[in-house]
Amino acid sequence: MGRGDGSGRIVSREGADDTGTGILHVDMDAFYASVEVLYDPSLRGLPLIVGAPDGRSVVSSASYEARRYGVRSAMPVSQAVRLCPQARIVPPDFTKYRAVSEAVMDVFRSVTPLVEQLSIDEAFLDVRGVRRLWGSPGEIAVLLRRRVRDEVGITCSVGVAATKHVAKMASTISKPDGMLIVPAARTQEFLDPRPVGAIWGVGPKTVETLQRRGIRLIRDVRETPLESLSRAVGPALAQRMQQLARGEDARAVQTARIEKSVGHEETFEVDVTDAAVLHAELLRLSDRVGARLRASGWQAGAVAIKIRFADFSTLTRTTSLPEPTEVGQRIGDTAVGLFDQLERRDPVRLVGVRAEKLRESAGGALALWDDDEDQRRLEGALDDARARFGAGMITRARHLGRAGDRSSDQPRPFGRE
Repeated sequence: MGRGDGSGRIVSREGADDTGTGILHVDMDAFYASVEVLYDPSLRGLPLIVGAPDGRSVVSSASYEARRYGVRSAMPVSQAVRLCPQARIVPPDFTKYRAVSEAVMDVFRSVTPLVEQLSIDEAFLDVRGVRRLWGSPGEIAVLLRRRVRDEVGITCSVGVAATKHVAKMASTISKPDGMLIVPAARTQEFLDPRPVGAIWGVGPKTVETLQRRGIRLIRDVRETPLESLSRAVGPALAQRMQQLARGEDARAVQTARIEKSVGHEETFEVDVTDAAVLHAELLRLSDRVGARLRASGWQAGAVAIKIRFADFSTLTRTTSLPEPTEVGQRIGDTAVGLFDQLERRDPVRLVGVRAEKLRESAGGALALWDDDEDQRRLEGALDDARARFGAGMITRARHLGRAGDRSSDQPRPFGRE
């Protein structure tokens, strides 16, 4: 299995057998760092860290030269600098990243209309219907890598397989700047020796649980009785893991991306212990979440909070709502309630609020008795005022003077800083 620093990568030669394949997973290599090099070629070949150099931020991306010193994404910048003191630190610029991402996705869509963008720097492609135009899946992978390099100026890695799960695993193993083809007939041969943590959706805690039971490889998952696996990780995850371990993955490439959640978070310049300040920040973030839900025509069926403490330990809590809502006040009250249930009162570094279990709004059809009717009208009026005068000009009085209002309106991704 390839490592994050590119060592141990496995690649296929051009012309390798691609029988039975048709799904590609394309992943940009160290995307943010690569874009910075694209805009400033003097950075090429240097250990590069993308992150705010204020000592409070985390690494958004790192070049492979920096990764060889142990630098990783989501690591505190201060720790990354200790590992690689000669690294150049560049603050992130998401305007540039979005522009380059759009250019890459345009290349993909010029080859096939079946493109499922997973994030700013990766996508699945179904190329089975364009073979007459562009050749076999392996040939299309070669074409895409060349076009991304020549037309956009960065490199990508491509996994070619019969299913999405195997294609994603293959692209990870081939990084950086590689291609790995797994013909359908060799899928099990490819899967069996891989570590259990390579299965999509299996996190570190699940890996620890499985390893304590001697389940270390995908082969072990496949051969373990379902009842035993269910006792370890629960019946739903056990069944899905065994399906993926057998190479079974019926998911199609979805061209219409469905937003599964909406969230905002804030990292404080100074760790906060005052519960009133934390309550106010949760309410402010909830208002922003509600505004995004209304703008997108969604309602939330659940609310989650994320609290990161000064020691970088992180807690998340989620609760379902009695009725779906897009009202920021309702989301905020729920978020504050979740926070107050936490037993820890350590200094807090980051707070986040996320709306989950999204569904389409009722289109104005309200229940006979709507407890949120007045608040809904108020927030709708705020939306109209912000659209007319600008988001930074209109806010609730309770938010005035908050340090968070000086931050950018650009939301930070939930789960990273």
